[in-house]
Amino acid sequence: MAQLHPLGLERYLLPISFREVPSYRFDVVVVGSGVAGACAALSAASRGANVALIAKDELGETNTVYAQGGVAAVLSRVDSFAAHIQDTLKVGCGLAEHEAVEAVVRGGPEAIERLLQLGAQFDRTPAGEIELSREGGHSHARILHAMGDATGEEIQRALREGILSHPQITCFTQRFVVDVLTDPDGRCVGVLSRSQRGELVAFFAPHVVLATGGAGQVYRETTNPVIATGDGLAAGFRAGAIARDCEFVQFHPTCLYIAGAARQLISEIVRGAGGILRDRHGVRFMPEYHPDAELAPRDVVSRAIFTQMVRTNDTNVYLDLSQLEADPHRLFPGISSICRFFGIDIARDPVPVRPGAHYMVGGLETNLDGRTSVPGLYAVGECASSGLHGANRMGSNSLLEGLVLGARTGLVAAAGGDARTRTLDAICRTHALPRPPRGVRVNLEDLTYSLKSLMWRQMGIERQRDGLQDALTKIEFWSRAVQDLGASEPRALELVNMLTVARLATLGALAREESRGCHFRSDFRSAREDWRVHTRLGARGDAERLEVCALEHSVVRSTEVAPA
Repeated sequence: MAQLHPLGLERYLLPISFREVPSYRFDVVVVGSGVAGACAALSAASRGANVALIAKDELGETNTVYAQGGVAAVLSRVDSFAAHIQDTLKVGCGLAEHEAVEAVVRGGPEAIERLLQLGAQFDRTPAGEIELSREGGHSHARILHAMGDATGEEIQRALREGILSHPQITCFTQRFVVDVLTDPDGRCVGVLSRSQRGELVAFFAPHVVLATGGAGQVYRETTNPVIATGDGLAAGFRAGAIARDCEFVQFHPTCLYIAGAARQLISEIVRGAGGILRDRHGVRFMPEYHPDAELAPRDVVSRAIFTQMVRTNDTNVYLDLSQLEADPHRLFPGISSICRFFGIDIARDPVPVRPGAHYMVGGLETNLDGRTSVPGLYAVGECASSGLHGANRMGSNSLLEGLVLGARTGLVAAAGGDARTRTLDAICRTHALPRPPRGVRVNLEDLTYSLKSLMWRQMGIERQRDGLQDALTKIEFWSRAVQDLGASEPRALELVNMLTVARLATLGALAREESRGCHFRSDFRSAREDWRVHTRLGARGDAERLEVCALEHSVVRSTEVAPA
C-alpha cells in the first residue's frame, strides 16, 4: 500500500480571543441550509431544541437548489426496497455499506411524506399520482421531479418556508464559518463565524452539525455554485475529524459547454427521456462503451465522453434531443430557457456538453447518526461520508440521503443532552498571523485559478501517479504560501479550505492504486480485491499544528462492505 504523506495545517485559521468576540449560545448549531442542513434543523427543532442555522449565503443559495435531476424513493408497487438497495450497492462498486444503504432507502417514503406536508409540489400523472421516471443505475422508475427539471429548487423552497416559520430556529445568513471550536479534551463546543463585514461571532453549542455541501469549486469545470469550497470538510478535519474516501469525486457527464459562460448542468433526466450523445461527426458512441448506453452509471458516461473528445480532437460532445417523442421545451423548461439564452433550440440543435465536477462522494467519516470522530460534531449530506455511496453515487440518491439522514442527525443531536462546555477562557486559542516580507503577497485570483486548472488536469476524470505526485507537490507549496501570508479575507480563508480538500483528495487518489467507481487510474485500470477498503485520513498533533497520517495503515478495511 502507498504511504500517505504528512500534511501540516494550522489548527485555527484566525487568531481569536473570546474576551473580545461576541457569542451566542444554542442547543444545536447547524451549518448549511441545503436539504441536509434544513432537515437537521427542522428535526432538532421538532424535539424542542433551540437551533441556530448558519448559512454562507442566503437560505436559498445552496447546492440543493441547483439539483435538476430529482430525488429517488420507492413509491411504486412494481418497485421494492430490495431493488433500490441492490442498485445502490452495485453502483457503489463494493464500498457502499449495506446498513447505510438500507437505512436511507427504507427511509425514503417517510421523507417524501414530510416534504409533502411542508407543501412541496411534485410532478403528477393525469390520474393525480406522483410521476416517477428512471435514471442511470436505477432498475425501476423511482425518481420524483418538480416542474420537470427544478426538483432541488422546489425542495429548497418548501424547506426554507418550514425553517422560517419555525419558532425554535434562528437563521443567520451570509456568515462564513471559519473554524470548528473544540475544548482541551477535543470535544466540539461551537463554531467561529465571520460576517461579510468582517465581524467575528462565536456560536456555542454542545452539538454542531456540518451540512456545508461539496467542494466542486476546487475544479475548473464544475456544476457547483461558487459557495461550494469544501468549508465543512476542511474545518471538521482541522478539528480532528477523520476524512474518508476523498479521492472519489463524481463528474457529471453533461454540462452545457459554451466558452466564457458558467457551466450549466444538463440533467440526467434528459438522457432518461431519450436524449442521445453524439460526437462532432454525429456518431452515437455510448453503445460502444456500455450496454445501457446513455443510461450507464455517470462515471462510465463521463469517461466515455472524455475518451470520445480525445478521439475526435474536440472540446465537447453533443446531446441530441431532436428524436424525443414529447416536446423537450415542455419536458425541460429550465434547460430550454438556459439554452435559448445562448441561441440553442433544444428541439432542433445539438447541445454542446462535457463533464464537470459534480459531487464529492467522500467526506467526514460518520455513522448513521451523523456522528464524526470528534465528540459533539456531526456531519451530514455531501460533506459527510456515511457509507451510502461507496465509490460512486447513484443519481438522485443524494437528495434522498439529505432528507433521511439529515432528519435522523437532527433528532440525535437534539436528544444528545446538554453537555456543558468549559468557560470561554479555557478553550481560547490565539496565535499571531505571520508577517510576510515587505512587498510579498499572494495573487489569490491567480492561485485559485491555478489550483482549479491543476485539479482538472491531474485529479480529474483520469489520473496517474506522476500527475498526482506533481499535483501534491504544487498543492503543498501553495498551501504553505497562503498560510504563511496569513490573509484573513474570505477569499483567502476559502482558498485554504479548497487547498485542504484538494490535498486530501490527491493523497487518497495517490494511495488508491486501482480504478474503482469514479476514481480512475490510467496506470491501474482495474479494481483490485485488496483495495476494497476505505482510505481514511486523521489529524494528529498539538492544538496549534496538525499532522496528517494514516491512523493505522494507509487504508482501513471497512467492517461492513457490500458484496462486489
